Amino acid sequence: MPKRLILHKDRHRSLLRGHPWIFSGAVAQVTGDPAAGDTVDVVSAGGEWLAKAAYCPNSQIRARVWTFVENEAVDADFFRRRLRAATAYRAQLGLAAVTNAWRVVHAEADGLPGCVIDKYDGYLVCQFLNAGAEAWRHAIVAAAREAYPEAVGVYERSDTDSRAREALPERCGLLQGQEPPATLAIQEHGLELLVDLRTGHKTGFYLDQRDNRALEPDAFRQGDVLNCFCYSGGFGLRAAKAGARRVVQVDAAEPALALARRNAEANRLDAAGFEYQQGDVFQILRTFRDSRRDFSGIILDPPKFADTPGQLPKACRGYKDINLLAAKLLRPGGTLLTFSCSGAMTPELFQKVVGDAVRDAGRDARIVRVLSQAPDHPVSLNFPEGRYLTGLQLLIP
Repeated sequence: MPKRLILHKDRHRSLLRGHPWIFSGAVAQVTGDPAAGDTVDVVSAGGEWLAKAAYCPNSQIRARVWTFVENEAVDADFFRRRLRAATAYRAQLGLAAVTNAWRVVHAEADGLPGCVIDKYDGYLVCQFLNAGAEAWRHAIVAAAREAYPEAVGVYERSDTDSRAREALPERCGLLQGQEPPATLAIQEHGLELLVDLRTGHKTGFYLDQRDNRALEPDAFRQGDVLNCFCYSGGFGLRAAKAGARRVVQVDAAEPALALARRNAEANRLDAAGFEYQQGDVFQILRTFRDSRRDFSGIILDPPKFADTPGQLPKACRGYKDINLLAAKLLRPGGTLLTFSCSGAMTPELFQKVVGDAVRDAGRDARIVRVLSQAPDHPVSLNFPEGRYLTGLQLLIP
């Protein structure tokens, strides 16, 4: 019997619009006894063929579409074609002129659900986040090596919570070639940045913020800049390069601050112009408020507060709290760069939360720019969930 998912009546319409997810509640019947990661045909209640998808029996997202083309085989050549297309798209962005590190594959937006691949100079770092990507991991790695033959090593960082939701164990380690060094120097818009591919955040660094880190608001020049949730200090380094008089780097993790210090040294920035504070960012912001300390520029780039819609109420309270405190700490004419990387947080809701926070702080604000992830982290029109990073550059009179 063929491996198929037969959908309930009228539950196929999202697929007709090109959306790549099939939720468990849409599935009426599973035939052919597919195993996790197997390719299945998806058909409507009326028998209309809709897509070929990876079967994910342990997830609420029961299948993720590989292709909407009926005669397209899902095989090793399929993944070669996907990698060639993804590589061609990045080539036309001109990334090599400003950096040697970028996203090679961005999951659904590149037609490879559950697969993330980042390039850091001569290394490729991969994540296989669901059963389909896991089943084809060797073919995907082979295709990536063909697309980037200059890569000296391929490292796996499948150590995310999403693996657990697929009943998959976390896994890290060398897949091919040379082991990456403990820290690797990459280049970005004239900065040298040290990244930890083995244990650093995400695949080693927040490549999605590249273009936002390149911003140099006037408030950064000769001002005092507060960089919250700084990780390895990228936004603060850019502020110092722009001429900030003092940059305060704040993070909960001392290893992150140690890396931020090393990055400042690597870029020959005056150590006297930096201050480092380790601790809970919310509490540190309250301490600054109570001591009446103020800043000309503030960056808020917190970790993910909400993975699912059910977590949004608590996340909104967190975003409102930090933005209210930041608005109180900004001098007149100051700039606030504020972000959310929570996929469940829409740009519209984020703007409302930040607006409420600024008003409750007794301030006003103007939107200078609406910010998002860098274009090597593309968003498909048929998959708006792929836009997970939203941000605002605000001028507070």
